[in-house]
Amino acid sequence: MIQEPPHPLRDSPLAAKTKEQSWTRHIRNNPGLYAMLVPGIVYFLVFRYIPLAGSVIAFQNYNIFQGIWESEWVGFQWFEQMFLFANFKRLLVNTLVISLYQLVFTFPAPIILACMLNEFNRARVKRWMQTILYLPHFLSWTIIFALVYALLSSQSGLVNHYLTQLGMEPIPFLQKADYFRTMVISTGMWKEMGWGTIIYLAALAGINPSLYEAATVDGANRWKQFLHITVPGLLPATMILLLLKIGHILDIGFEQIYVFLNPANYSVGDVIDTYAYRSGLLNGQYSFATAIGLFKSIVGFLLLLIANRISKSTTGEGLY
Repeated sequence: MIQEPPHPLRDSPLAAKTKEQSWTRHIRNNPGLYAMLVPGIVYFLVFRYIPLAGSVIAFQNYNIFQGIWESEWVGFQWFEQMFLFANFKRLLVNTLVISLYQLVFTFPAPIILACMLNEFNRARVKRWMQTILYLPHFLSWTIIFALVYALLSSQSGLVNHYLTQLGMEPIPFLQKADYFRTMVISTGMWKEMGWGTIIYLAALAGINPSLYEAATVDGANRWKQFLHITVPGLLPATMILLLLKIGHILDIGFEQIYVFLNPANYSVGDVIDTYAYRSGLLNGQYSFATAIGLFKSIVGFLLLLIANRISKSTTGEGLY
């Protein structure tokens, strides 16, 4: 491979010093902008990066009274225990299946909704629709489960009340494993669909209107405009969010799963996050729970790298 020769001006020490002076001068000229970065940097340092050092307890038999420095090192013992756990395959399959359902059904929903909202010509109606669709995002999963319980409970649920009035037997929606994943995916879609449209509406607003005008002059109908202008305009934002979703493929939302989980639907609803919660917080196996979290992070990171490379080679879009 032929290496590029060093540039006499670009790579000289004088050029590096000039660049450093320019950076320092830019900070002095814009102190307010850089001051706004300080809270965000401090947040990530304190709550994101410094706690990463605590991952070492995944390789220890951690004791809260001895601390990190004096706890016994056990190597990969907890990872071996995780992989040899009898129900680990079931936990992994449940996690991947629910995550795949979210990717297939929940991820495209904000895109479709944003395209539909973008077609509204009346700005006032559009604003009201956006507000109504955003509201579920601010509800906690406890409130959402209470609403679902009021609708689908086998004793007092509104749906089963009407089924009984029609002479039918009540259906135990909340206790039957067949309905668990449907409830999780549908409630997640309803809760986050409106909020997710914010990014896609911003991407749609960034498309040059003259492109649509030129396409109209050329005789393109609305469907062709959507395929050849709207879809390419949404592609960068869509690919970035898709890559981030793939990176969190083992993180499907603990709160959402936990409120719907009960012994009757453990076979399809018990996932890695809920098992880590029981092991780490309820049973006090902090090192084991940390090993599970570290395993999830490594898998997500590797999937993100692979998906980003595939995306760059096929669509030209990626995170870096």
